[in-house]
Amino acid sequence: MTPIRRALLSVTDKSGLADLARTLAGLGVDLISTGGTARLLRESAIAVRDVSEVTGFPEMLGGRVKTMHPRITGGILAIRSSAEHMQALAAHDIAPIDLVVVNLYAFEATAARPGVTLEEMIENIDIGGPAMIRSAAKNFEDVAVVTDPADYAALAEELRATGGALSRDTRWRLAQKAFATTAAYDRAITNTLSGSRDQALPEVLDVRVPRTRGLRYGENPHQAAALYATGAAGVAGARQLHGKELSYNNLVDLDAAWQLAREFERPAAAIIKHTNPCGCAEQDTLAAAYAKALACDPVSAFGGVLAFNRPLDGETATAVAGLFVEAIAAPGYSAAALERLQAKKNLRLVEVTDAPAGVVVKSISGGYLVQTEDALTLDRNQLRVVTERAPSAGETAALEFGWKVCKHVKSNAIVFAAAGQTAGVGAGQMSRVDSVRIAASKAVLPLQGTVVASDAFFPFPDGIEELAIHGATAVIQPGGSVRDPDVIAAANRLGLAMVFTGIRHFRH
Repeated sequence: MTPIRRALLSVTDKSGLADLARTLAGLGVDLISTGGTARLLRESAIAVRDVSEVTGFPEMLGGRVKTMHPRITGGILAIRSSAEHMQALAAHDIAPIDLVVVNLYAFEATAARPGVTLEEMIENIDIGGPAMIRSAAKNFEDVAVVTDPADYAALAEELRATGGALSRDTRWRLAQKAFATTAAYDRAITNTLSGSRDQALPEVLDVRVPRTRGLRYGENPHQAAALYATGAAGVAGARQLHGKELSYNNLVDLDAAWQLAREFERPAAAIIKHTNPCGCAEQDTLAAAYAKALACDPVSAFGGVLAFNRPLDGETATAVAGLFVEAIAAPGYSAAALERLQAKKNLRLVEVTDAPAGVVVKSISGGYLVQTEDALTLDRNQLRVVTERAPSAGETAALEFGWKVCKHVKSNAIVFAAAGQTAGVGAGQMSRVDSVRIAASKAVLPLQGTVVASDAFFPFPDGIEELAIHGATAVIQPGGSVRDPDVIAAANRLGLAMVFTGIRHFRH
């Protein structure tokens, strides 16, 4: 292995660079650098030469032109085993560059900034950086390229162990990562700038997400599965604190539970079974919310998945420990909660950081469906009372709660609710009246005086008549059926209050 004699360092993310540069300098490597990177090295008492000293040209055009020069690109691209290449370097007094440490302008971070202008985004498109990275990766047999600060420590260790050289395997691995880096960078630019910036969805669907781990299997043992994540946010990026390996179905249910729990501002608990809520509540404390969520359907809760919108405390954890559950998602866990729950060796505990709203992608045969996330919230002022009787203040609070839960129930969705607590859930039926009947039949809490939320309109009066039989007093639904007058007439005849939202929340 040939020792590295000369290195080019030019980075936007400067974390850990000084330590790597110090290792290189200690091995006698000649360091050349640009702008802010050179300044950082000098402030760290590390000898460095400016690129302009090597090229004989100053940085130009406000920094747009720095490294794009034959004395730099030639030094990177020259094949050391080619006599012709080495003669050309000698003829033009160009020294080979053996290591390139470059990362790119933070285009995606700039593009994501509120109020960013097109001009600002354009100015943050790196030109020289990708050229240096690709040049070094192309010539990996002779040149090492490093694009990720996370690789610095292992790189420095290998350099010290070999007296300043890097193996071919290391150079090849780094080159593969470098090509992936520039490909992802170009995709980010294309996706951001393609089409109109006010479009909610891209002209071309380009999804590139790294595989974080393989899963034992998918929904069923005969299906292969893996998890891909874009970062450390959301359920995909959650930190597992305890328990068995998360399965495909665990992750799907955890996401459904987390999405529901985060709907609420007060302490809330959601219990999910096969992606549908079998209990949900919001109360003044997390323990009270869990108790009321469990009371909705304790039979179905067995073997379910839980989510909380507050860090899990010891009192709530003690209550949860009395039920067999597969997994729990929460934004954090107290020491007492961890001590109590980690006694259950198979219980999976994940700590979730909320993720920003994004797009929802679903595969179908031959392609993909993409939609924006259903992040619409209800404005009480937009509710339209359509019956002779308006809902009371208590009924309105229960209707708003039921509406939030109903949004997370598979269609056709019906939720019987009291203020802050579900009382019965009917999910995924082919007719809405059957969803009403199932929600009522599964209820173990009294339904007298509850309200009902429906994710879409009632197409016939039969659903209204059915829910009234079970004691519901008020209804929230989108409206919009051609038979709305018949449905409203049935509600008036039965003394129900009914409000229209004008919003539908189908979930298939």
